[in-house]
Amino acid sequence: MEKNVTIVGAGLVGSLLSIYLAKRGYKINIYERRADMRKIKMNAGKSINLALSDRGWRGLAGVGISDEIKKIAIPMYGRQIHHKDGTTVFQKYGKDEQAIYSVSRAEINMRLMDLAEQQKNVKIHFDKRCSHINRATLECEFINDSTQQTVKQNADMIFGADGAFASSRLNMQLSSDRFEYNQHYIDCGYKELIIPPGAGEKFLLEKNALHIWPRGSFMMIALPNLDGNFTCTLFLPFAGERSFKNLQTKDAVSKFFNEEFPDAVPLMPTLLEDFFANPVSSLVTVKCFPWTFDNKIALIGDAAHAIVPFYGQGMNCGFEDCVVLNELIDKHKEDWNKIMPEYQNLRKPDGDAIADMAIANFIEMRDKTADPKFLLQKKIEAKFSQKYPDKWIPFYSMVTYSPHIRYSTALQEGTRQQAIMDKVMALPGIEKNWESEEVEKKMLDYL
Repeated sequence: MEKNVTIVGAGLVGSLLSIYLAKRGYKINIYERRADMRKIKMNAGKSINLALSDRGWRGLAGVGISDEIKKIAIPMYGRQIHHKDGTTVFQKYGKDEQAIYSVSRAEINMRLMDLAEQQKNVKIHFDKRCSHINRATLECEFINDSTQQTVKQNADMIFGADGAFASSRLNMQLSSDRFEYNQHYIDCGYKELIIPPGAGEKFLLEKNALHIWPRGSFMMIALPNLDGNFTCTLFLPFAGERSFKNLQTKDAVSKFFNEEFPDAVPLMPTLLEDFFANPVSSLVTVKCFPWTFDNKIALIGDAAHAIVPFYGQGMNCGFEDCVVLNELIDKHKEDWNKIMPEYQNLRKPDGDAIADMAIANFIEMRDKTADPKFLLQKKIEAKFSQKYPDKWIPFYSMVTYSPHIRYSTALQEGTRQQAIMDKVMALPGIEKNWESEEVEKKMLDYL
C-alpha cells in the first residue's frame, strides 16, 4: 500500500528527504511557508554561504544527485588567514585534495527543489505556513498568510523539516506532556556583506579558500561564489566596545573596517550601502527531546537540532539525518515502529555533540587561528597523524572528512586528544624540538 507522507518545509533537508522517500515509492506532499524562491527575486542580507563536506556529499550520493550539486560548488582546500598588518597565511584543511565546498544556500535549495520535483510522486506547495498538526489524526493544517486561505492534508507520516524556528516542533511541544526544549543565543550577531568580482568576473581573493579575518572577540569570513564574488559575513558582538551597537554611522563603520580589515576595504566598493541595507541577524542553538512522536511524526534537520554555523556542519548534519533514516528503513524493512525510536536514539547524541563543537569552533576561528601556539599544535598533530594514521585522526578531519565516525564519537576522541596535546604543548622547548623523536615517543606513551 502506498504511504502518504507530509513534509513540513521545502528547505535543504525537507527537499532531500523527499527524494529519499519518493525513490522508495512513498507519495510526498511538501508544504513550504515561503514563496517559490525560483520564481521571485531573492533579497540578500540573511544568508551565510554553506560549506558542503563529506557527510553532506554522502547524503547527496545516496540518491545519486551529487554530480548535479558539484556543478554549483567551489572546493576550498584550506583557510586563508588575513592578519591586521595585511599579511596572509594559508592553513590546509586536510591532506592531499581534501576540501570543503562553498555553495550558495539559495542555489543548492533551488537545485534540490528541482530534483525533488523530478520525482513523479513529490509535490511542493508554496506559501503554506503550518498552523496546526493533529497528532491523533495526522492531519496538518496550513495557511496562506496573504490570502488567509487554509488547506488540510492527511498523511500516514509527518516529518517536520521547517528549520530552527519550526512550527512543526512547536506543535509537538504543545501536544506533549514532557517536551524538553532549550534555545541558546550567542552574544554575537552577523551581517552579510560582499566582495564583488573584478573585471571579467575575476576573483579578487584566492578562489579555493575560506577566508578568515580573526580578530579575537569577532571576525569576518568570505566564501567564493560561482560568479566571481565572495559572500562575506561579519560576526560581531551586539554590544560592547567593538560591536554592532557602536556602528551606527558611516564614519564609524569606515573607521572600524579600515582599522580591522584594511586589506578587505579596497575590495568592497559597496561596503557602506551593504552594511546599512542588510540586517543584523542572531545565531541560535536549539536542542530538544523527543524528536519522534507515536512512531508516525519526526523532527529532522534544524527543526531537531539547529546549530551555529562555525563548524560548517548544519546542512551536513541534516543530510546525515536522511542517510541514517534511509539505512534504518533498509535495516527494519520499513517497520516504522522500529525505525523511529532508533533514528532518535542514534541522532540525538550526535545533534547535541555537533552543536557543542560548533560553538567551540567559533572561539577557535576568531581567537586561535592567528595564535602561533595553536598553529604549532596543528602542525604536530598533522605530522603525527601522517606517520600513525591508525592511531590519530585530527579532530577537524574526524568531523569533516570521516562520515563513518559519529559526531558524538568524534567529540569524545577529540577531548581525549586535546588532553594529550595539552601535555605535549607544555613540554620544555616544544617550539624548537617539535619534530624530534622524543616528542613523537611522548605522544605514543600518552596514547
